[in-house]
Amino acid sequence: MSLFDRQRLTNSTFKLDIDRMRQGWYTDKYFVNVAVMLSALAGEGYTFQGDSPRIPSALKDVKIQPGEIEVEMQWFTRRHGTTLVVGVDKSLAMLRHCTGYWDGDQFVDTSANLQVWAVHDGCKVHYDGDPEHIQPVIRVRGRYRDFAILETPTLGILTRASRVATNVLESLVASQGKPMLFFPARFDIHEVQAGDGYAYNIAVQRFNLDHSSKLGPVISTDAQGDWWGGMGGGTVAHSAIASFLGDTAQAMVAFSHTLPASIPRIALVDFNNDCVLDSLKVCKAMFMEYSRLLDEGKPGEADCFKLYGVRLDTGASLRDVSVTPLGDALLDLGVNPRLVFNVRDALDNDWTTWDIPGAWRERAKKFCRDVKIVVSGGFNAERITRFEKLKVPVDIYAVGSSLFDNHANTVTDFTADVVRVKVGEEWVDMAKVGRKACDNIDLDQVW
Repeated sequence: MSLFDRQRLTNSTFKLDIDRMRQGWYTDKYFVNVAVMLSALAGEGYTFQGDSPRIPSALKDVKIQPGEIEVEMQWFTRRHGTTLVVGVDKSLAMLRHCTGYWDGDQFVDTSANLQVWAVHDGCKVHYDGDPEHIQPVIRVRGRYRDFAILETPTLGILTRASRVATNVLESLVASQGKPMLFFPARFDIHEVQAGDGYAYNIAVQRFNLDHSSKLGPVISTDAQGDWWGGMGGGTVAHSAIASFLGDTAQAMVAFSHTLPASIPRIALVDFNNDCVLDSLKVCKAMFMEYSRLLDEGKPGEADCFKLYGVRLDTGASLRDVSVTPLGDALLDLGVNPRLVFNVRDALDNDWTTWDIPGAWRERAKKFCRDVKIVVSGGFNAERITRFEKLKVPVDIYAVGSSLFDNHANTVTDFTADVVRVKVGEEWVDMAKVGRKACDNIDLDQVW
């Protein structure tokens, strides 16, 4: 599956559209045109008639057929700093199943003729801004026209998956190891969910490896777990609270009564723009059901009413009623540090005001103080870092669209270059000016 088990995923996982990929359906047309040209020249027996200053004099008399030219190509990212690489296994599946040429209506598979080296998903590469210092993540040697059309789709999956994984990893580092809910599904088309969820899972595993942590992945859709066996989870939506006429506590009691205890009970408490009051109402309502069932000797049913957490999702244009205006009004909006402190303080202490039997009081204290605070709405690595520096009592960050961010420091574009060609039995440097063949100690020969 990755660096973490040294296994590679195959096309049984990815289910590529092999027929159309072989036809160039997913390829920038100029690569298709080049492949067509080289195939035609090969059929004509065309030989190179020009004068290349890059060919050593000892090889000047070697017959060179561009249509049959073998090349060395390397794939790499230009994201500055560190990139967590994901998408390698899917790229290899494309090379494995779509390398070759068409002979009439028949596709001739020539993938076995390639030499392929690749890192594992989950490896890191570093880039200092000099394109002559890159670390390739895939290297291929073989007849160029056989795999020319695969440059576009292989770069696409490497770029997308590595961007998501790296953004996730940076957010986890910023959170100092606090769990992160993966909530970006609504911000892109559904077809990308499997790859995105896989990238997220790789990032969680990489964080655990680097920081001796034991975080688990939490995704929001089943599709996000398709490649690795994860299942979606989540909280209660605003629409559910609307269905209960804005009574968040009643909605949570009904949710807890209906769904299995294995689903964490996380209440969304910003519906009425009063996160403190709704957190307290939910907490007390859940506790009362929990304690009643315990006293009736029904611990299994009681577990359904354990409140795992409350989620604050106040809109960026709103000031929660518990946040008194102070200084810069913009700092009062949305989910801000003072709001989180207010909710934590209220949860920790409200149980002292409850009219409950004396035997329940220690239970109530623990119940309230065990409730976790989840924050969502516009969080990214930079904002998480600010919250952590202020020691805001957040337990879990829910992060969405920022994990797709691809500008400034988060640009993760991959590219590929032909860096050598085979002349006779010699490999001759043939990179464009400013590029050169580079190495990466993490490259393993795949086939």
